[in-house]
Amino acid sequence: MTRSEAYYRPRIPRHHADEAIERERITRIVSDGFASHGYLPVETPLLEEQSSLAMAGGSAVTPFQLFDGDGRLLVVRSDLTMPIARLVATRLAHTEAPIRLRYAAPVVREQAQYMARSRQFTQLGIELIGASGADADFEVVSMAAEALNAVGVSKWRIVCGSVRPMNELLAAAGIAGSKREELLSCVHASDFVDLDAALSDVDAPENLVNAIATLPRISGGVEALDTASAALAAAGIADGGVSELRALFESAQKAGFADNLAVDFSVMNSFGYYTGLVFSVYADGVSTPLGSGGRYDEAFSRLGERDLPSAGFALSLEEIEEAVANNAEARPLRIAVPKGSLFTDTVEALAAAGLNTEPLHDVGRHLIVHGQGVDYVIVRPTDAPAFVASGGADCGICGRDSLVEAGLDLVQLIDLGYGACRFVVAEPASAKGAADAAYARRGSIRVSTKYPRITQAYYDRIGVQADIVTLHGNIELGPMVGLSDRIVDITATGTTLRENDLVIVDEVLKCSARFFASPASIRCDERVRDLAAKLAASRKA
Repeated sequence: MTRSEAYYRPRIPRHHADEAIERERITRIVSDGFASHGYLPVETPLLEEQSSLAMAGGSAVTPFQLFDGDGRLLVVRSDLTMPIARLVATRLAHTEAPIRLRYAAPVVREQAQYMARSRQFTQLGIELIGASGADADFEVVSMAAEALNAVGVSKWRIVCGSVRPMNELLAAAGIAGSKREELLSCVHASDFVDLDAALSDVDAPENLVNAIATLPRISGGVEALDTASAALAAAGIADGGVSELRALFESAQKAGFADNLAVDFSVMNSFGYYTGLVFSVYADGVSTPLGSGGRYDEAFSRLGERDLPSAGFALSLEEIEEAVANNAEARPLRIAVPKGSLFTDTVEALAAAGLNTEPLHDVGRHLIVHGQGVDYVIVRPTDAPAFVASGGADCGICGRDSLVEAGLDLVQLIDLGYGACRFVVAEPASAKGAADAAYARRGSIRVSTKYPRITQAYYDRIGVQADIVTLHGNIELGPMVGLSDRIVDITATGTTLRENDLVIVDEVLKCSARFFASPASIRCDERVRDLAAKLAASRKA
């Protein structure tokens, strides 16, 4: 080797090289597996027109936007499915179906704050275009199963649902417009508590309302399909797509991976183009899904093309890499327990559910308290959502306000009833009306708060422009010193507000303690589902 060759030789740290080699290995194995089933490689543009994706039901809400020279709004792709659908509708329009395509390409999505996850990640996926029915659904799901086994993910689960039953229930109940969107938003977020609240004022037959509330809560093995069929039948829905899931399980049984399948009718992908089967992929020890997919038969007609039944999925290279490296071992159930005002009631609730809470009677300075088959992770209520979402705990308890403010992908399971309080808007009693006058003059209202996400959502809901001043304490000072016109704060009795010459002008949100879990743990850990059932039973008692 010459001196110049040695000089220009890349100097890559060993651990970086090892990671790159592992990523290459996984990509090659997955891509070769797809290729062996006749799937051909495809590439799509990194940038897409926002209007086209919105028309097709793709995700139009992304902060990664820019304008081209003609003034058209472009978005950085957050998904490969719709770009591939556009490609097939144009360049491959005359290709004989079914069309089998595969890809390995980066996408960009916004990530929740504090989750320490990259906005850019690589998707490994397939699209089966022009094929419908049970055989096509099974082909897609079995391809995912084969890929997981091939790369060495030891403990994985594919959780299946369908968008058809819920859509048919909403249509039968005559629920449309904003109310439909509100209910679907609750289902997408697996927020069963708010789902019940949103259903309380629905003017529809009781059997339909009950079925809408029940369906997202149905989960388990193949037996859960019987429960779903019964709930739909009670609402006058003959099938609702349940037979398609039965056929999928029967095929998986013959193929030998039925034990790796589960049912969960709260699985509702955030992309609006899915029409039938939807599924998410999980692995033990990994807090976020390894991938997701489903059937999207109407995407092409939304693009102005002929109907073309299609299905597919995408796996995250980064999450697969984590799953392969992870050697998940059985460990106690981890519960995030809030310190402070919610602590005593939380201990009582857990004890009523049958857990051994004796070690919690004298926590001292311990951050993790070991019980029988359970570890209690002692955290601030505001931190509980982050611990559960990141896998530091399997489930937890905190106030609804902490969940809303965190804005993370969590399943809100039970309203425990204690820790009741409310968020209110308040202004100085001595300057009543001044805030409205300031708004008329400036076109915005200044609001101080410790809860910027909750506050912003409230003002967005009422259509008022707000300049939010985020403080960390003594927010009552904001209007007193001219920093803000109003405050948004939490109150139980209103005493502190009155003592500081503040009067309530509106209510923002009612709160109480809630039991919640990560999507992975509620769908893959029987202990979490069992605890949820016991907490619900003790709450009713």
